[in-house]
Amino acid sequence: MSPRQPPRHFLSLLDLRDNEPMALIRRAIELKRLQHAGEPHELLKNRVLGMIFDKASTRTRVSFEAGMIQFGGGAIFLSSRDTQLGRGEPLEDAARVLSRMVDAVMIRTFEQATVETFAAYSRVPVINGLTDLLHPCQLLADMQTWYEQHGEMQGKTATWIGDGNNMCHSYINAARQFDFKLRIACPEGYDPDPAILGAAGSRCQIVRDPLEAARDADLVVTDVWASMGQEEEQKAREAAFAGYQVDRRVMSQARSDALFMHCLPAHRGEEVAAEVIDGPQSVVWDEAENRLHAQKALLELLLAGDAPG
Repeated sequence: MSPRQPPRHFLSLLDLRDNEPMALIRRAIELKRLQHAGEPHELLKNRVLGMIFDKASTRTRVSFEAGMIQFGGGAIFLSSRDTQLGRGEPLEDAARVLSRMVDAVMIRTFEQATVETFAAYSRVPVINGLTDLLHPCQLLADMQTWYEQHGEMQGKTATWIGDGNNMCHSYINAARQFDFKLRIACPEGYDPDPAILGAAGSRCQIVRDPLEAARDADLVVTDVWASMGQEEEQKAREAAFAGYQVDRRVMSQARSDALFMHCLPAHRGEEVAAEVIDGPQSVVWDEAENRLHAQKALLELLLAGDAPG
């Protein structure tokens, strides 16, 4: 028997190599066409995805589970509430065991170190379904949506308005992978991780004024002001972000054909005005659907070349 090859993991957008980012987006669009046309594409028949959730989920769970079914495989939902992980089983042991029973593992959790530790002890690919540091799967869907609407992202400008959170970090990494400019409008004290920002060089810059940041942008993006686990900070964050709502005034500074995105769930009247998220420039529903197609392309990339067992 030939020695087992180390698995490929997707813990960050930066794990994609060379021309893979755009190739994956184009493949996602083709898989979307097949699914909409009702054409069978059971490319991962009898393969199994284990899904570990430490955080609540709607889009992540449904998109991965539906994707595996459409590929002819299956997915198993696991949470710390009903597995031994919730009773103190070492993460390393769980990784060793689960990776002998499934073909890939998706983890949605708090600490980035959790997915990195699990990946280090796993015999199968591990996918970051969200951590407090990064949300790379969402960015695959966002980049697919942008490309579908406006073509190549290279040389264009995106504006992030809001917290320097996991989505902001992933947009910074996306700017590196897809070669676009990113302006980040956030209040002082809520900046993105300086190491992640610094690694992007001149592609990314912080612009405190959201109106200035949005000027001539091709894409405007935001997220909730208080992410999961930050609910106790809600009032303080509402005060800090009071001037950072994406409303009609902000969108008027962007290009006339600029898109608006939000990873959802959204709070109308807080980070985004209803007239924007429900308006003609919003592509949030396409963006949400594309979680399914982009993640199927990712699963195929990580799994299709591997022999089971």
